[in-house]
Amino acid sequence: MAHEKINGCVVVKDLYYAVEDNTWVKVNDDGTVTLGMTDIAQNLAGPILHARAKSAGTERKKGKPIATVESGKWVGPVKSPLSGQITEVNEKLASDAQLINRSPYKDGWVVKMKPEILDEEIKALVTGDAAVEAYKAKIAKDNIKACAQIEGADTYE
Repeated sequence: MAHEKINGCVVVKDLYYAVEDNTWVKVNDDGTVTLGMTDIAQNLAGPILHARAKSAGTERKKGKPIATVESGKWVGPVKSPLSGQITEVNEKLASDAQLINRSPYKDGWVVKMKPEILDEEIKALVTGDAAVEAYKAKIAKDNIKACAQIEGADTYE
Protein backbone atom coordinates (compact mmCIF):
# COMPACT_ATOMS: atom_id res chain seq x y z
CA MET A 1 0.00 0.00 0.00
CA ALA A 2 1.33 3.39 -0.92
CA HIS A 3 1.60 5.62 2.12
CA GLU A 4 3.03 8.87 3.37
CA LYS A 5 4.28 9.91 6.79
CA ILE A 6 3.40 13.26 8.31
CA ASN A 7 5.32 13.92 11.56
CA GLY A 8 5.76 10.15 11.71
CA CYS A 9 2.00 9.55 11.34
CA VAL A 10 1.19 7.07 8.58
CA VAL A 11 -1.53 7.82 6.03
CA VAL A 12 -2.16 4.91 3.67
CA LYS A 13 -3.17 6.39 0.31
CA ASP A 14 -5.25 3.38 -0.81
CA LEU A 15 -7.76 3.81 2.03
CA TYR A 16 -10.67 6.20 2.48
CA TYR A 17 -10.77 8.45 5.56
CA ALA A 18 -13.28 10.26 7.74
CA VAL A 19 -10.64 12.75 8.87
CA GLU A 20 -12.56 14.39 11.74
CA ASP A 21 -13.41 10.99 13.24
CA ASN A 22 -9.94 9.52 12.54
CA THR A 23 -11.35 6.37 10.96
CA TRP A 24 -10.47 4.57 7.74
CA VAL A 25 -12.29 2.38 5.23
CA LYS A 26 -10.90 -0.30 2.95
CA VAL A 27 -13.24 -1.46 0.16
CA ASN A 28 -12.89 -5.23 -0.21
CA ASP A 29 -13.32 -7.23 -3.43
CA ASP A 30 -16.43 -9.01 -2.05
CA GLY A 31 -18.36 -5.75 -1.59
CA THR A 32 -17.74 -5.51 2.14
CA VAL A 33 -15.60 -2.86 3.80
CA THR A 34 -13.07 -3.07 6.60
CA LEU A 35 -13.08 -0.24 9.15
CA GLY A 36 -10.52 0.87 11.70
CA MET A 37 -8.84 3.67 13.63
CA THR A 38 -6.11 5.72 11.99
CA ASP A 39 -2.50 5.87 13.12
CA ILE A 40 -3.21 9.38 14.38
CA ALA A 41 -6.20 8.17 16.44
CA GLN A 42 -4.24 5.39 18.13
CA ASN A 43 -1.39 7.80 18.90
CA LEU A 44 -3.74 10.35 20.44
CA ALA A 45 -5.43 7.64 22.52
CA GLY A 46 -2.17 6.13 23.76
CA PRO A 47 -1.83 2.45 24.67
CA ILE A 48 -5.28 0.93 24.19
CA LEU A 49 -6.39 -1.20 27.13
CA HIS A 50 -9.79 -2.41 25.89
CA ALA A 51 -11.62 -2.45 22.57
CA ARG A 52 -15.20 -3.66 22.35
CA ALA A 53 -16.90 -3.75 18.97
CA LYS A 54 -20.62 -4.00 18.31
CA SER A 55 -21.71 -7.55 17.45
CA ALA A 56 -21.89 -9.00 13.95
CA GLY A 57 -25.39 -8.46 12.59
CA THR A 58 -25.70 -5.01 14.17
CA GLU A 59 -26.96 -2.27 11.85
CA ARG A 60 -25.08 1.03 12.12
CA LYS A 61 -25.77 4.39 10.57
CA LYS A 62 -22.95 6.68 9.50
CA GLY A 63 -21.58 8.53 12.54
CA LYS A 64 -22.81 5.95 15.06
CA PRO A 65 -20.33 3.90 17.13
CA ILE A 66 -19.06 0.59 15.80
CA ALA A 67 -16.86 0.12 18.86
CA THR A 68 -15.70 1.65 22.11
CA VAL A 69 -12.02 1.88 22.99
CA GLU A 70 -10.40 2.66 26.31
CA SER A 71 -6.87 3.79 26.99
CA GLY A 72 -5.21 5.29 30.04
CA LYS A 73 -6.16 8.78 28.86
CA TRP A 74 -9.25 8.34 26.71
CA VAL A 75 -12.51 6.39 26.52
CA GLY A 76 -14.68 6.90 23.51
CA PRO A 77 -16.43 5.63 20.43
CA VAL A 78 -15.03 4.57 17.10
CA LYS A 79 -17.60 6.14 14.77
CA SER A 80 -18.65 4.42 11.58
CA PRO A 81 -17.81 6.42 8.46
CA LEU A 82 -20.51 4.47 6.56
CA SER A 83 -23.98 3.01 7.11
CA GLY A 84 -24.41 -0.74 6.98
CA GLN A 85 -24.47 -4.04 8.82
CA ILE A 86 -21.48 -5.35 10.75
CA THR A 87 -20.56 -8.74 9.30
CA GLU A 88 -17.40 -9.51 11.26
CA VAL A 89 -15.65 -8.29 14.39
CA ASN A 90 -11.89 -8.48 14.90
CA GLU A 91 -11.93 -11.03 17.73
CA LYS A 92 -8.19 -10.61 18.32
CA LEU A 93 -8.86 -7.20 19.88
CA ALA A 94 -10.64 -8.79 22.86
CA SER A 95 -7.38 -10.33 24.07
CA ASP A 96 -4.92 -7.85 22.51
CA ALA A 97 -6.46 -4.39 22.11
CA GLN A 98 -3.00 -2.91 21.49
CA LEU A 99 -3.09 -4.46 18.02
CA ILE A 100 -4.75 -1.15 17.16
CA ASN A 101 -1.62 0.66 18.40
CA ARG A 102 0.86 -1.67 16.73
CA SER A 103 -0.92 -2.28 13.44
CA PRO A 104 -3.83 0.14 12.93
CA TYR A 105 -4.14 -0.52 9.18
CA LYS A 106 -3.55 -4.27 9.12
CA ASP A 107 -4.05 -6.57 12.12
CA GLY A 108 -5.74 -3.88 14.23
CA TRP A 109 -8.83 -3.41 12.06
CA VAL A 110 -12.04 -3.11 14.10
CA VAL A 111 -14.99 -4.46 12.07
CA LYS A 112 -16.03 -5.53 8.61
CA MET A 113 -19.34 -4.29 7.30
CA LYS A 114 -21.72 -4.73 4.39
CA PRO A 115 -22.31 -1.09 3.40
CA GLU A 116 -25.83 0.13 2.78
CA ILE A 117 -25.14 2.99 0.33
CA LEU A 118 -21.40 2.83 -0.33
CA ASP A 119 -21.44 4.72 -3.64
CA GLU A 120 -23.15 7.68 -2.01
CA GLU A 121 -21.44 7.81 1.39
CA ILE A 122 -17.89 7.18 0.17
CA LYS A 123 -18.02 10.53 -1.65
CA ALA A 124 -17.80 12.27 1.76
CA LEU A 125 -14.50 10.50 2.53
CA VAL A 126 -11.03 11.43 1.29
CA THR A 127 -8.41 9.17 -0.24
CA GLY A 128 -4.99 9.37 -1.89
CA ASP A 129 -3.26 12.75 -2.01
CA ALA A 130 -6.44 14.46 -0.78
CA ALA A 131 -6.24 12.35 2.41
CA VAL A 132 -2.58 13.27 2.88
CA GLU A 133 -3.37 16.98 2.50
CA ALA A 134 -6.36 16.72 4.87
CA TYR A 135 -4.21 15.04 7.52
CA LYS A 136 -1.40 17.59 7.06
CA ALA A 137 -3.95 20.30 7.86
CA LYS A 138 -5.41 18.35 10.81
CA ILE A 139 -1.97 17.61 12.29
CA ALA A 140 -1.03 21.30 12.03
CA LYS A 141 -4.40 22.49 13.41
CA ASP A 142 -4.38 20.02 16.32
CA ASN A 143 -0.66 20.61 16.96
CA ILE A 144 0.24 16.90 16.78
CA LYS A 145 4.00 16.79 17.25
CA ALA A 146 4.73 13.19 16.27
CA CYS A 147 3.32 9.69 16.01
CA ALA A 148 5.12 6.72 17.53
CA GLN A 149 6.47 4.15 15.10
CA ILE A 150 4.01 1.38 14.23
CA GLU A 151 4.86 -2.13 13.07
CA GLY A 152 5.57 -2.35 9.37
CA ALA A 153 5.17 1.38 8.79
CA ASP A 154 7.63 1.17 5.91
CA THR A 155 6.15 -1.98 4.40
CA TYR A 156 2.56 -1.23 3.42
CA GLU A 157 2.78 -3.46 0.40
